[in-house]
Amino acid sequence: MLKFTSRSVVLAAAIIAVLITNTPPGNAQTLKAIQVRGTLNCGVGQGLLGFSSQDDQNNWTGLDVDICRAIAASVIGDPAKVTFTPLDAATRFPALQSGKIDVLSRNSTWTMSRETSLGLMFAGVAYYDGQGFLVRRESGVDTALQLSGKTVCTQTGTTSELNLVDYFRANDMSLKTLAVGTAEESRKAYEDRKCDVLTSDVSQLYAERLKLAKPNSHVILPEVISKEPLGPAVRQGDDQWFNLVKWTLYALINAEELGVKSANIDDALKSSDPNVRRLVGIEGEFGQQLGLSNDWAVRALRATGNYGEIYERNVGTQSPLSIPRGLNALWTKGGIQYAPPVR
Repeated sequence: MLKFTSRSVVLAAAIIAVLITNTPPGNAQTLKAIQVRGTLNCGVGQGLLGFSSQDDQNNWTGLDVDICRAIAASVIGDPAKVTFTPLDAATRFPALQSGKIDVLSRNSTWTMSRETSLGLMFAGVAYYDGQGFLVRRESGVDTALQLSGKTVCTQTGTTSELNLVDYFRANDMSLKTLAVGTAEESRKAYEDRKCDVLTSDVSQLYAERLKLAKPNSHVILPEVISKEPLGPAVRQGDDQWFNLVKWTLYALINAEELGVKSANIDDALKSSDPNVRRLVGIEGEFGQQLGLSNDWAVRALRATGNYGEIYERNVGTQSPLSIPRGLNALWTKGGIQYAPPVR
């Protein structure tokens, strides 16, 4: 039989207090902490055109940035209430684990090990990507199977390193790598001809090519050698926050499928379509189930538009990148972008 003395009770209480004090926000109530703070702390990339970059006035733009703004609009009611923290590949996950940021929205691949060993959870896929290769047009290379013996620039701390080794090994090709710390360093090494090939996610190659002195002198090879589902991540331990981030993303995708745009929100609020009515909060209590008001999705859509608007503005036909929708087209339009229903 256990006996508790007053001293042991005090000691136990002290230990519990220390644990609570040092527990990252992800293990407590992230939503409440954000609302009290009045701003969303969002981790983004350090300068990837189309996904997260700053202009001369330090204004952030990009697909990943807009995901953060949509979340802030849902949670706080103001898409401007976001503190953006630029992170490189090595610091992105520790920043989330430590509670420095509330959500990571930075071209990060959803993998099993990142959820099982890093204590993270990916809230969905914001962009379906895959690893590719960029070469000089003058090289005459038109397929990745011609890269044997070439020196390839890659970035440390990414899934690209292992994918690269696997691809060359599977095709019995010799490989020379130059691994550096950041995407900028990798592009600079390629531009300085320290390597023959630059490898990364295809979307990033589109962005990096625009930064080269003569973009048209470089070509992205047709092969895509990996699956890179990119999406926002949160800490494990706060199911409410995980659901909120996940369903904000899904609301943006569902809105595109239903034809709800930033410009026709007021019409959607008068819709007789039950799917639209549930999305915009005039039927059901879905916002309250997330701990928000029922117009949570309306706030997000007014701020950023639906997924298609976000895509085209940042990386699609309305952007310098002009990346085809491809896999990121809706499932009804030949792609695989698909969201569970608000029901």
